[in-house]
Formats: sequence, C-alpha cells, structure tokens
Amino acid sequence: MCIAKQNGSGEALRVIKPWPVISAERLADYRVFSVRRVVRRSPRTGGEHDFFVLDAPDWVNVIAITTDGQMVMVEQFRHGTESVDLEIPGGVTDPQDASPIEAGVRELREETGYAGENARLIGSVRPNPAILSNTCHTVLVENCRRCCNIELDHAEDVATRLIPARQVAALVADGTIRHSLVVAAIYDYELSLRGCR
Repeated sequence: MCIAKQNGSGEALRVIKPWPVISAERLADYRVFSVRRVVRRSPRTGGEHDFFVLDAPDWVNVIAITTDGQMVMVEQFRHGTESVDLEIPGGVTDPQDASPIEAGVRELREETGYAGENARLIGSVRPNPAILSNTCHTVLVENCRRCCNIELDHAEDVATRLIPARQVAALVADGTIRHSLVVAAIYDYELSLRGCR
C-alpha cells in the first residue's frame, strides 16, 4: 500500500518520527493491567511531556463457525457499560499459551465447550494505541462442534448463543453487537471470506 508523499495542495507531507523516552516508571498494578508513566520528548518542539500507558497482556477473539454455518457467540454482563452484550468468545492470552491461536482454541473451549478444525490467525488490531500497549488477535476456527463442558473462571458468567453467520453483520448494523473489538473481528472474518486474509 502506498501513502501519498504530498498533501492535497501539493505540499510535501511532514515526516512523523518516534518520540524518544526520557524516563519511565511503573505506577500501579491492577491485575488486568498496569499503569506506566512515560516522559517523552517531542521531535517537533523539543518539549518534554508525560504520557500514561496501560500495559496489558495480548487479547484474543475467536470467530468459531459450526459445521452448519452458525457462529458460536456468547452473552455476558459487562461491568464497564453495565450491560448484557452479545459477543464472540475471547479473553486474555495466558503465559502458557504458545501462540494467539492456542489461546483462542483454549478460550473457545473454556467459554463455550466448542472445538473445531483449521484454527488460524486472520487479523490483529491495536485496541487503543493512544493508551494501551497490547494487541488483540482474531482467530478463526471452522467446523466447530460441542465437545465438552464449559470451564468458566470464578468471575465469569457466560451463555452460549448460536447465530447464523450470514446474519451477524446485520446485528452489527442494527447495534445489537456493540463491542468494538468484536466488530473488528467480524470485519476480519468478512475480509477472510473475500480472500483478503
């Protein structure tokens, strides 16, 4: 992909450079993320500025398609928005996970009791690069079937829902699916169907 070297008026585009680190310190650890204060120097002005970064493990989302074309989804209560949301299985990659694919297969099995074939990575996004340091990966698993009992963490309450995969985009369009990282994962899936992933 080419990025234009001029703006619309024909002027050369300014090159954006990384900001050098002057100092960094860890301020707090809250189990699911830690907070880091970083002082950086602006390459444009030379001024020093404080930034606060949330460090978290990478996350994984799973697009799981059953043998009859259903997408394995979950409903769960979300504490930030105080709402019950329709999402896809997913979670934090654990230190023992060898790859995002392994983490996705594990999360799918634990949250829904489903397993499948041909698990593969179809996309990765940065959840919010302004303040978060991690990556969220999308794993596609095909030919899924119910294989075992769910294994929820003590703070999880999840219900499995099977939705025809062809209807999922409409659920994004009508606002039923609102989780931004789930929307990104569904877009990755749509791109994979078009051969772009």
